[in-house]
Amino acid sequence: MAVIHDTTMDPTKLELLARWLPGQAWFPGPAEGLARAGGFRLDDPAGEVGIELMVVTDGSGQAYLVPMTYRGAPLAGADDALIGTSEHGVLGTRWIYDGEHDPVLLDQLAALLRGEVAAQAQSQSNTEDPTVVVEAAAAVASVQLARRLEADAPPPARGYVMVPWRRPDGASARSVVATAG
Repeated sequence: MAVIHDTTMDPTKLELLARWLPGQAWFPGPAEGLARAGGFRLDDPAGEVGIELMVVTDGSGQAYLVPMTYRGAPLAGADDALIGTSEHGVLGTRWIYDGEHDPVLLDQLAALLRGEVAAQAQSQSNTEDPTVVVEAAAAVASVQLARRLEADAPPPARGYVMVPWRRPDGASARSVVATAG
């Protein structure tokens, strides 16, 4: 299970995202007022790659899914998916990637959609997150990620992951963040 270190990152994840998000076609920008609003983690069976699916909100309150992987070395062939590097207080330099382009994240998300693994708490070590709702699909040929999240929309019948998140006013919402294809 994932070990969450109580330490610092420089720059922080939100600082990296504030620079990276405006360059993404699905993010209308600007990245002012960016805040962490929710999310969860998945475990890498090899224990090498940190996997986080973070929900952030912008100043207007729109929510976005940012799946990220944290690696101890660059991911070959993924220069275009690099969000940035950060100095982790315990683990050293971390290369942080847009998880949509990382095979470890995609494999584990497909396993989650098949009901083979459990979502982990975003900020607690070795803790499953019971607030993440998974309606498993028997087969998962591909995974589709939602980037701009629609609050409280009805989910599909099967094959989805739904997470809770906080609006800037403190109210709660839920959104489908991934579906099985």
